[in-house]
Amino acid sequence: MQRLLIVLLAAVDAVVAAAIGLALLLAPLTVIWAVAFGQRADWGALWPTTATLWQFGHGVPLTVALPDALVRSTGLDPSAARFVLSVAPLLLLCFTAIFAARSGRRAALAGSWPSGVISGTVVFAAISAGAAFTGALGAVQTPLWMAVLFPPLVFLCGALAGAIATAWSEGDGGLVDRVQDALDRHPDWAHTPGDIVRGAAVAVAGVVGAAAVVVAVAALVRGGQVVALFEALRADGLGVVVIGLAQLAYVPTLVAWAVAWIAGPGFSIGAGTAVSPAGTALGVVPGVPALGLVPDSSSPWFLIIVLVPIAAGALAGWLIRSQQVAAGAEAPFGPRAATAAGIAVLAGGAGALLAALSRGSLGPGRLAVAGPDPGPVALALGLEVLVGAGILLLAPRRRGPLDAAWLDDEDALRSDRV
Repeated sequence: MQRLLIVLLAAVDAVVAAAIGLALLLAPLTVIWAVAFGQRADWGALWPTTATLWQFGHGVPLTVALPDALVRSTGLDPSAARFVLSVAPLLLLCFTAIFAARSGRRAALAGSWPSGVISGTVVFAAISAGAAFTGALGAVQTPLWMAVLFPPLVFLCGALAGAIATAWSEGDGGLVDRVQDALDRHPDWAHTPGDIVRGAAVAVAGVVGAAAVVVAVAALVRGGQVVALFEALRADGLGVVVIGLAQLAYVPTLVAWAVAWIAGPGFSIGAGTAVSPAGTALGVVPGVPALGLVPDSSSPWFLIIVLVPIAAGALAGWLIRSQQVAAGAEAPFGPRAATAAGIAVLAGGAGALLAALSRGSLGPGRLAVAGPDPGPVALALGLEVLVGAGILLLAPRRRGPLDAAWLDDEDALRSDRV
């Protein structure tokens, strides 16, 4: 009976997560529809638009095909009438992943996390499939298999992360406990996996937090450029609201770009462009107000920003080693070296994931390449975190007063024996 209750509660979590995500889009779109079109509003297009944007927010690329009449009336190049938009606004993806992690955590605390994760993912997949099959638009198309697969994949990853993390710390009486029992047979290595995950979480949180600060500082320093781009659009009040809401959804994407900039490789806004601490080379940038935050020049002082990932790695190494010392069970050199390497690998993997999620196409032509490159970001971030974590985890520990007293007693005993 308890397992059935866990399955039902996880299913409810999935329904609530999907409903809130869709409502966050449907509510403002309804107001926009009513204000913009009035009695001429085509309410039949409201749900397909909502479903398509919900899928886009979960990483599903959009293929935009402008009508021929619009192309002729605006004088656009016919080759630019069809393009892919795949740099996703990650706000909805982050919400789904966080909500799923909370669901996975509750299922683990209830004692049957596999059932909860599977139930929630299946229900979320059913909702995703329903949105994909009923929410097709004419001018904007999404690959059907991606529209069905990507949203539940996000939910599954979040639920697994929350469930396994909770089961590791609280126990689950099943698979995770058996893994821990196997590790306990090797005392020197028993805590290494947990230390790696905790250290990587600290390092990644430090880098992402610093990236958020960079975006906030850029908003303060370059706010004038953002306002100027807003004014250049000559949008009315409704247009300003729509653009503002869209840019708010892109804030996590900008933070992911800032992570790549802090790591060193940076990102691009079109083919042949580069934005990094080492230098900035920009061509013609789309007149999107949020892109006014991107610096149009560089300074040698920007290179100091790469110390942030090193400091984040050092913080992770210090926390892990301090916990070991406080528990009186400092690991030997081998496990500590493995911990430093594992923290670096996971941090680099997280950087690659952020880069992959925030990379794609912003439009036709040269704008088909935008965002950070996952490979260089993973390599740079991993190496920088490795330096910081390695210094704190592998450096000889300075002996404290108790260690010195213990050594004095040992020396005295040796003298008595002689």
